[in-house]
Amino acid sequence: MLELSAPERCVTQFSFSGLACHRTCAVTCASTPEGSCFETVTVPWSELAMTRTSTCIYHFFVLSWYIFLNFYISQQGEDRRKSKVFLSGGQWKYLTFLNLFLQAIFYGVACLEDVLKRAKGQKDIKFITAFRDLLFTTLAFPISAFVFLSFWILFLYDRELVYPKALDRIFPVWLNHAMHTSILPFSLAEVILRPHCYPLKKKGLTLLAAASLAYVSRVLWIYSETGTWVYPVFAKLSPVGLAAFFSLSYVFSVGIYLFGEKLNHWKWGDTMQPRKKRK
Repeated sequence: MLELSAPERCVTQFSFSGLACHRTCAVTCASTPEGSCFETVTVPWSELAMTRTSTCIYHFFVLSWYIFLNFYISQQGEDRRKSKVFLSGGQWKYLTFLNLFLQAIFYGVACLEDVLKRAKGQKDIKFITAFRDLLFTTLAFPISAFVFLSFWILFLYDRELVYPKALDRIFPVWLNHAMHTSILPFSLAEVILRPHCYPLKKKGLTLLAAASLAYVSRVLWIYSETGTWVYPVFAKLSPVGLAAFFSLSYVFSVGIYLFGEKLNHWKWGDTMQPRKKRK
């Protein structure tokens, strides 16, 4: 048996049955001061190659989809009827559009990592891999899940609070589902296709809190400058209600972050044992 060094090590096993030999590859993500990852998972070499190829194709497909969506939405501002939706802050005042841009960035990084991994090998792109994992675990997955859940909960309760019926005459139904429905299945598929190393909880939740605070600050700044709330639901709340809403939204996003970590752990094994206690 021949073993190579982490973070990815291939184990070549020769079991002779006549003249046959079988090679397997084990991907290991060890515990480090930056975070805790998973132990060895052994899969057949041919299966690993097929998985890498399918993952690369999947990343390219999703990246192309998000680039298309961002481009399509950017063109809507040229339509006088549709441009009214983007008044007082532009399209970037909406978390939905910020999330679409974030997903495009993440899948762009994922595609870059796929290409560099094939060209240079795992060891030479550790920074890209670490950045990909940090981006997905702390922002891409939590925000996409938050947009999906918060939108549809409010939509089913009273759609006028988040997506007034008048918007159906401006944006097609498929676009609504592209912005608010398909985002979660894509993120869940990413969890299933490959493991992601989560940072220490303190680091991950701090980054998530910083992103949440930045968006809330922008929402409040737009209101102070224009007198218009980004979403109709905010106009229904008192200052205390707004503070409670924003606080509960962050707690909700923390729950999503922790769920993503558990889901990632569940999918890729129960042998993850951090050497350093998580904070």
